[in-house]
Amino acid sequence: MANKTPKILTIGKATQDVFLKSDEFDPHTEGKVVYTHLPLGVKMEVKDVTFATGGNASNVAVTFARQGLEVEYMWTLGFDPASETVLNDLDKEGVATHRVARKERYQAGYSTILIATNGERTILNHRGVSTGVNGTDLDFSAIEEADWVYPSSLANGGIDLMRKIVDHAEKSGTKVMLNPAGPELAEPKKLKSLLESVDVFCVNKEEMQMLVEGETLEELVRHGLQYVPVVIVSDGPNGVMASDGKTIVRAGMYEDVKVLDRTGAGDAFASGFLSQWAKGKSLKESIIFASANSTSVVTKIGAKPGILHRNAKLHEMPLHEKPL
Repeated sequence: MANKTPKILTIGKATQDVFLKSDEFDPHTEGKVVYTHLPLGVKMEVKDVTFATGGNASNVAVTFARQGLEVEYMWTLGFDPASETVLNDLDKEGVATHRVARKERYQAGYSTILIATNGERTILNHRGVSTGVNGTDLDFSAIEEADWVYPSSLANGGIDLMRKIVDHAEKSGTKVMLNPAGPELAEPKKLKSLLESVDVFCVNKEEMQMLVEGETLEELVRHGLQYVPVVIVSDGPNGVMASDGKTIVRAGMYEDVKVLDRTGAGDAFASGFLSQWAKGKSLKESIIFASANSTSVVTKIGAKPGILHRNAKLHEMPLHEKPL
């Protein structure tokens, strides 16, 4: 059993993405808000158009597959072109998709991403049509057969569907990693109530401050450990802090690279961590790979092309580890 390959089930929406890049998508600051101006009544030149697939659960499934883990993706999709593209992409990556429930009434999401000249983006998002709070058409028995479950971006199901998934995992002895998306973060009180049933929790600084008290990353991590065995809190270019209750790791930027697109960077970090942690790697090793995976992703257009493959060569990074 010691050499058994971990099995991870990812649950959540998937999208067809189209990325539009233009020198005219130039950011302008007005007060505290940064805008990209799109004047009405004019034709703007687009330099590059890139088609890809995304969606948090879909993105992380590819990290797990490329790292040699057994991975299944579960959600509700239709027979529309976007759904077909999502499934084709996952199949090519070696992600098992037999848990996907397909019916005419469902439809994958669709996003148009406008990439500004500084690498930041504006996303025009169509949610598609998917299951609701009860998880209709999802096969919850799949959770029982997995070692880990990674639910995120549950669309209309939101935090209530998350609760159902986490409760099922707890009863089954399946470990849970949460890197919540918008539908789950919209209800912080309900999200906080889930934490005692979660094994690894990964959010950014602002999101963690919605759940626990603290100004510094270390304060937030320490307070988070009162609920979750492993806590990871990121702070953009300022790095990340994580703890497993034994040691605490503070890591800086893995590498200073030219950012082409930040789409999927958070997914790459969280899934990069779990891809190593689930295999028994140390907290430090898992953070290094997570940072490298996230850094690689922002050098490509789209959430998946930059995801690292197995045996990717890594280098040292600014990192400090100390006993908790």
